[in-house]
Amino acid sequence: MGLLVTRGAERHGGRRGRGGAFRLLALALTTALGLVVGGVEASSADAASVCAGRPAKTVKFATGELRVYRTRDYACATAVATKPGKQRPMSVQIQPRGGRPVADSGSFTQRAGPVTVHALNRCVRASGTISGKTGTTSWILC
Repeated sequence: MGLLVTRGAERHGGRRGRGGAFRLLALALTTALGLVVGGVEASSADAASVCAGRPAKTVKFATGELRVYRTRDYACATAVATKPGKQRPMSVQIQPRGGRPVADSGSFTQRAGPVTVHALNRCVRASGTISGKTGTTSWILC
């Protein structure tokens, strides 16, 4: 009978190296840093702000609000429910002037979107619907 020769873990006393320990340490430090910098609690406004840029327009309606954000080159929209929790039909749409609309729709618990369009030197219009109630903007960011 032959002798079984193995390579890898047995050759180093059962260890594959210290990569796993370093990854675990890095994960712990990243989590701790996130808690220190971001705080333990995040407000609902911070959690719902998923678009890049600065807020440009907010339209409140019965079941939520439509939020439009802008950077230099892009515009972004999201529809956020006033009372998140149960799934309900939601949609959000944004359209640059002279371009096609971009939309997100479905059953969501908190928000629809974000949807983003290229809007450098262009007006945009947006609309958001939550449970059949709608908020819209006219042409903005012109």
